[in-house]
Amino acid sequence: MVSDNTKIGTGLMFLGFTFLFLGVIFLFDATLIALGDVLFLTGLTLTIGASRTARFFSRRDRIRGIAAFFGGVFLVLFRWPMIGMILQVYGLVYLFGQFFPIAAASLKEAPVIGSVFRQPSVERFFSSFGSSGGSPRGGRPFRGCACSE
Repeated sequence: MVSDNTKIGTGLMFLGFTFLFLGVIFLFDATLIALGDVLFLTGLTLTIGASRTARFFSRRDRIRGIAAFFGGVFLVLFRWPMIGMILQVYGLVYLFGQFFPIAAASLKEAPVIGSVFRQPSVERFFSSFGSSGGSPRGGRPFRGCACSE
């Protein structure tokens, strides 16, 4: 069963993404983006817990992404929304880059958009995220389950 904190945290993360999206649509409105950042971080903390959030954002191997993400948050709070959002996106790609090939491999099986993710250029794009030296797969891109071949 899902706890109440997880439900509330998921809702806050959704609201955070909504405000971030609206802030970008309304020509990088700093207030909407700042509100989205606060709601997203609060929702993340409620969803996975305070100790796991602190552990995730204190890992030494991800310090560049962590600094970029929080630097972007502070730039948005100090009314530099465009540069702040660019730093945040860089930080998120750096933090979650190894997850993108896994997500793309599972989206290949989706009925409508699966054909898009099976295109060679899209496969190359997503496999480039997983080819960092610190990858637990040894730099090999994720190919999905071998049982369907």
